[in-house]
Amino acid sequence: MIRIGRICGQFIINPTMDELSVSDLNLIYACTRDKTLMIDVQAREISEKDLEAGIRLAHPEAIKYIEPQIRLAAKAGKSKKEYKLSMLSDRTLEKVSSMAAERIESVFTDPSYGKFERGEALDGITQDVKRVLEEEGDEESLKILPKAVDTVRKKVVRKRIIDEGFRVDGRQLDEVRPLCCEAGIYPVLHGSALFNRGETQVLCTVTLGAPTDAQRLDSLVGPPTKRFMLHYSFPPHCINEVGKRGGLNRREVGHGTLAEKALLAVLPPEEDFPYTVRVNSEVMASDGSTSMATVCGGSMALMDAGIPVREHVAGVSVGLVSEVDPSTGEIMDYRILTDILGLEDHLGDMDFKIAGTRKGVTSIQLDIKPAGIPIDIICECLEPARKARLQILDHMEQEISAPRNKDNSTTPRLATLKYSNDAIRRLIGPMGALKKKMEEETGARMSVGDGTLTIVAKNQAVMDKLLEKIDFIVGREIEVGGIYKGVVTSIKEYGAFVEFNGGQHGLLHISELSHEPVSRVADVVSIGQQVSLMCIGQDVRGNIKLSLKATKPRPGRSETDDVGKGSVASAKETAKIWAPVWDASKAEEQQNSASEFPIGKNELGEAKAATSKVPVFLIRSAEECDEDEDEKSTSSNLTSNDTPTNNGREPIRKLKSRQSQDLARTNVKKSKHLKQKKSSSRLEECEEEAEDKGAVTAKQMKIGTKVTAKVYQIRAHGLVLDLGGGLKGMYRFEDDIDKRDFKIGEEIRVACSSFSSKGIPVMTMVDED
Repeated sequence: MIRIGRICGQFIINPTMDELSVSDLNLIYACTRDKTLMIDVQAREISEKDLEAGIRLAHPEAIKYIEPQIRLAAKAGKSKKEYKLSMLSDRTLEKVSSMAAERIESVFTDPSYGKFERGEALDGITQDVKRVLEEEGDEESLKILPKAVDTVRKKVVRKRIIDEGFRVDGRQLDEVRPLCCEAGIYPVLHGSALFNRGETQVLCTVTLGAPTDAQRLDSLVGPPTKRFMLHYSFPPHCINEVGKRGGLNRREVGHGTLAEKALLAVLPPEEDFPYTVRVNSEVMASDGSTSMATVCGGSMALMDAGIPVREHVAGVSVGLVSEVDPSTGEIMDYRILTDILGLEDHLGDMDFKIAGTRKGVTSIQLDIKPAGIPIDIICECLEPARKARLQILDHMEQEISAPRNKDNSTTPRLATLKYSNDAIRRLIGPMGALKKKMEEETGARMSVGDGTLTIVAKNQAVMDKLLEKIDFIVGREIEVGGIYKGVVTSIKEYGAFVEFNGGQHGLLHISELSHEPVSRVADVVSIGQQVSLMCIGQDVRGNIKLSLKATKPRPGRSETDDVGKGSVASAKETAKIWAPVWDASKAEEQQNSASEFPIGKNELGEAKAATSKVPVFLIRSAEECDEDEDEKSTSSNLTSNDTPTNNGREPIRKLKSRQSQDLARTNVKKSKHLKQKKSSSRLEECEEEAEDKGAVTAKQMKIGTKVTAKVYQIRAHGLVLDLGGGLKGMYRFEDDIDKRDFKIGEEIRVACSSFSSKGIPVMTMVDED
């Protein structure tokens, strides 16, 4: 026996495991000096011409190992024992033949008989012969009666094929049985197909799973897992028998392995299609070549499941009936049979199973009964097998010719995301509690690798639900125009603070709640409410500004006119998603685009800790926010009134007259002046009061001034201090100082270190010691 591989068109004798991994041919060939004994092939669509060249190369190379075996046997071998063969006597064979030959010939030459009808007729003939022998008292013939009847049947069938060229069911030698196939017979399954060829019927189903569902192999060589499995089942009922169904036998293992090798050649690579695929083939009725029917049915079921296989694979079994010279043992005449029946397999000399696509052969298995077949006859069988395979492929492509676009409700989804280990650790939670909770709530499954998160969901709705949860926990890069989901954590008179994107916080100002005027924030949102917001920018102090009205259409305008089109890539978009299955070969991993708003900016797959993303917020009074909003709304109204819309045409509503516009400007200036005057007068009153009490005033506050302040408010990132005389200052918590528990009204000694852009004193703690 020898193994042949082929790399870059060059045949390699006995390749190594590394060479075999890149070879498009794995041919195992066993022979005697002049005849072939066994062939097993796994190939990647190799042509019949190249396969024949490989077989003819293997034979002379293999017989080089025969002579050393003979020399070894001469030195260390033992002599063979003599056995007496149990053979039919000529008298018994002639006696049974005279009584049953004509009746057997009439049954096995009538094409109207089916498999089971022929078997029942043969049993009837055997019982009739048995009754005659019992009447005659011929005990010797009764002992070997079944063998004698089978020998007569074999001679009748083989003689008709050799002499007349007709087969048991009346077909020509190269004729394929009638075909019938159907795909998608069980819509609830991922993929299914029923294949009929004559009286052979096979049901194939396909199930898709996650990469972690791959079969684990305990082998010293080869890969540790197997992601494609084909299980072949041959239950007793498929041949009209009643029997106990036990474990797999070697026949089922061999047939399943042959069909698995045939289909493996057309599957997409693992990096493009990481699903684990299981094909289950159950033989419903058997009359020869069920393994090749499994190849055909399995190929159709894979396409019905939406798996992007390159093309269909079909298989056919080729048989041989020969006439041998009794004296020399040489074959004098022979006939090659295409698509053999079970009876022709039993009574013939060969079962040559060949599977492949239109381009070439993917797998071969040769079983023979005599002690070898000439290599020329083996190579001659390749061409009729190719013609029959093309005929079968035509029928299969008429039923289904491309991967099916299945309904989303039955198609599983698979996605992979790249994150840092810190982000994955945060996503899993302590002892995996958060991961288990999300799996229970959504029904999806998550598996974690080194920087990789793999998600498996039964449909797209489950996948979207889990990806939203991942987005909220881990977060993603913030960009202007991106839409995020968050939870309202606190409500103030000037807006609401929202936690979103994996622990970050943003300010939803009252002016960004709705297109209509809002008097109270609590009328629109409430604490704990989940909302979808758009990031509209970042102020000079680093605060993230969010908008609720930007996600809603303006009254009288379509939704697409107002909602941001360039939403930031979420986990759904950054994930490499092989879903739907039929479009897996086109799925590409999308990268987060660079943004001019680098808040918490990180590369794809990098998720920083939530604490590093939280911006520092400065405390602003309600009066400052209201004043800024009045200025903003006034300027926007004036701009909208002055600027024509609709490409220079007059707007739908009437424009105000020039006088009304001037009047509006005058009123705005007056109100602004009054506010400034009122504010300045109030400030002067506070300063005078502070001077009377001996407190520090805003004029006296300078960098380095030390005062005793009271804690006015406690915030997440600092304190609001009452410096006296109505003057407020702020104190930021520092990372290197432990945050102790402050109490409102507590007095602390601080010093002015700087001023904010609004003139608010920024204080630091003073150690009097």
